[in-house]
Amino acid sequence: MQKTVLLTGATGFLGSYLLEALLLKGYKLVILKRATSKVWRIEHLMSQVTSYDVDIQPLELAFTDQRIDYVMHTACHYGRNDNNISQIVETNLMFSLRILDACIKFNTDTFFNTDTLLSKYLNTYSLSKKQFVEWLRQCSDKIQVVNLKLEHMYGPKDDVSKFVPWVISQLKKNVPEIKLTSGEQFRDFIFIDDVVSAYICTLENIESLGSFSQFDVGTGKSISVKNFIMKVKQRFEKVFEINKTVLLFGAIPKRPGELNTVNVNNKALIDLGWESKYSIDQGLSKLIDFNKIKK
Repeated sequence: MQKTVLLTGATGFLGSYLLEALLLKGYKLVILKRATSKVWRIEHLMSQVTSYDVDIQPLELAFTDQRIDYVMHTACHYGRNDNNISQIVETNLMFSLRILDACIKFNTDTFFNTDTLLSKYLNTYSLSKKQFVEWLRQCSDKIQVVNLKLEHMYGPKDDVSKFVPWVISQLKKNVPEIKLTSGEQFRDFIFIDDVVSAYICTLENIESLGSFSQFDVGTGKSISVKNFIMKVKQRFEKVFEINKTVLLFGAIPKRPGELNTVNVNNKALIDLGWESKYSIDQGLSKLIDFNKIKK
């Protein structure tokens, strides 16, 4: 029997890729968005989904209209642009709890949560995300929980306010220089298709998982931010043929409390049958090639 997935954040970067992948797998999709949400990433898929505008429709309507088997929760507030603490907490904790309440009330089987590998007290975003995970653990006797902790994902159609797309946008403008930190911190950059396949893998193995499962989602291979950005620029120069932008590493300080390394242990995910299929060079090729087409 066809299963129904309720997806939050479907108009966003990760959500849009998940939406397409789940439809291809044959799931019925229900999405929550706002009436004002920009749907350019999923406009070609809107006729295939049931959509609810949570700012003008009751949240529970999605659950009363149809049986929701799984929730995949990707909606979040990153807290950029000096947003108020209350705005970040409203999305990442309170809105998330309202969805969790509905899941429990209407006997949804599993709640897939999008978490971060950032440290809890790095910023308001990471704190709010970790607080919600504590509630998920508390409620895992009432609903099965799968918590996916993501490292630094990247790929086509991401928001330009994020680090990698912002760097590419500056290269496309051919700005004289880009001021960066020293770039000595190491990160596990993972291509978006590999992130999506991690969600699909846990979904397809859901019967083998316990009441609360956590998975680190990363390639297991770290690279310094400096080397990664240099690879971005090298690929950009190859595709666009010319770029005179100078990368000024060390021109700005690191964020207070930022870790030099992020430890990714993806063994549990690999044991489920998942594997990372994109090297950094392959991922960047797809990303930069997309920007060439997009212009």
